Amino acid sequence: MMKSSRLYHMVLAGVLCAVGIVVPMFMPRIVLGPMSFTLASHVAVFLGMFISPAVAVAVCIGTTLGFFLTTPAIIALRAASHIVFAGLGALYLKKHPDTIDRPVASTVFNFVIALLHAAAEMIVVAPFFLSGALFTPEQLANGFVTSVVLLVGLGTLIHSMLDYSISILIWKPVSLAVPRSTKA
Repeated sequence: MMKSSRLYHMVLAGVLCAVGIVVPMFMPRIVLGPMSFTLASHVAVFLGMFISPAVAVAVCIGTTLGFFLTTPAIIALRAASHIVFAGLGALYLKKHPDTIDRPVASTVFNFVIALLHAAAEMIVVAPFFLSGALFTPEQLANGFVTSVVLLVGLGTLIHSMLDYSISILIWKPVSLAVPRSTKA
């Protein structure tokens, strides 16, 4: 990759990291025990994914560091798990760049990425539930299926799909400024 292209992607990643850290400070948030769902909190990660695998991973690392400074550890660890879906999604999009331009393909891609996202977050949260850490007695009494599978898994699936849809709406006009020929 040319030096100017690497610099361009580094700047984009930096801007998206900043957006990814700032968005949760201002957007509505639903907090249920160790879970928090913040509208548009994944938009920066998805935009990074649309640009390149390197930008996607850099945004995940940057936002995770920001979350470690501003949120409880479990939320920051959930943010770290975004490397899984963002990295794999970006690699897929690099090979199939027209996916997000085709409604059916984009919807299927959104669902698959949301499943990966939810699975990764459930894997992060499960040890906390099993140890009883960070969960209220009521949530522990509700059981693993209710607290981890439904709350974390299904909640993340829905949240991810919603944020992907927001990202697509933002990406369409923004992509005009990000030429596909410079994708890493």
